[in-house]
Amino acid sequence: MGVEPTEVLEQWRAAGRRIPLYAAELVEGVQRDRAAIDRILGTHAEGWAVYRMAVVDRTILRVAVFEIHAGLPAAVAINEAVEAANELSTEDSGRFINGILGRIVREDVEWFAVPSGEPSGEGPVSPPSSGEPRDHRRSRPPSGPS
Repeated sequence: MGVEPTEVLEQWRAAGRRIPLYAAELVEGVQRDRAAIDRILGTHAEGWAVYRMAVVDRTILRVAVFEIHAGLPAAVAINEAVEAANELSTEDSGRFINGILGRIVREDVEWFAVPSGEPSGEGPVSPPSSGEPRDHRRSRPPSGPS
């Protein structure tokens, strides 16, 4: 697989790069819960093995599932995932991601009943404060006509 995502975080910190707290929590949480997240994705991605999904789509799905499990409203996580897919992946990726996340939210209620991190005692991830952008889309001016 290469370098683990948390190792990249440490390398960036060692190089003096500032990593927003929420971004670090997402990276650490997705890495920690990846086996459970991938099991859920595999169960609900009809006809798709997780390892065969496009890397960008798989990564977006993992982050969205983690965010929902951590307590972010499903509608918010799904909307952001679809936006990211439309911006960063293929023409069909937004619909693909929307379909899988919708099935997960409707059908996998039990996993979402326990906030992510609870078994390890770390508690759920909190969205960033209003002073910290959630992602690159929040810190960029809108493009195109208003």
